[in-house]
Amino acid sequence: MRKTNSTDRAAQRRKLQQAAPPRRGARAPRPRQETPYHHGALRDALLEAAERVLERDGLAGLTLRAVAREAGVSHAAPTHHFGDLTGLLSELAAVGFRRFNAAMVAAAAAGTTPAAKAMARARAYVAYAEANPGMYGLMFRTERLDYSRPSLHEAAEASFAGLAGAIGASRHEQISDHALTLEQAAAIARAWSLVHGFTMLLLDGRLADMLERSPAGTTADMLLDAMLKVTITRGQDA
Repeated sequence: MRKTNSTDRAAQRRKLQQAAPPRRGARAPRPRQETPYHHGALRDALLEAAERVLERDGLAGLTLRAVAREAGVSHAAPTHHFGDLTGLLSELAAVGFRRFNAAMVAAAAAGTTPAAKAMARARAYVAYAEANPGMYGLMFRTERLDYSRPSLHEAAEASFAGLAGAIGASRHEQISDHALTLEQAAAIARAWSLVHGFTMLLLDGRLADMLERSPAGTTADMLLDAMLKVTITRGQDA
């Protein structure tokens, strides 16, 4: 009969230890606990986690389970607070619109003339998108959002009202964001198309070749300013 080697003896000891009842007073291993949150804080934590996932993994990677894992909570938590993925995306877009609006308001406040305010708003628009490309992209994915949710509806309306007000100031007239003349609508659409279009080209890397063809040292900010000056001057002459 062969002798039991040290490896066999060690294996036997592990089996005996596993089979033996726990010693009196010994603590059983604690199950993994999820991060505790107050009810209100959990909602904010989920939105913060969703933003991190969005900017890191893109919209395709933003799922309820991914957000729960990022926040360190149960998979049911996002559903409890937002209903479904559309609800979560809509509330996240509302956060984006509020920050977006605040950045443009703060930038415009430093301007001393309507033209300076308009240019400052446009620069802030582009700067926000550059700093938060995932959030900016989500804010304009209408098919993924539910604009009937009050928070998103109010934030988006505030954004449009700010744009309408800026265009009205540059035209030296009061523009209602609820009822527009054709000329007012055209002025708003022209300004929005210019800045939004520029922003999308910039984010997609489509301006790099154009900048290389421009005078040495030309930056995207310089190109934007040149576009804005021409547009604003024409608007004031109209």
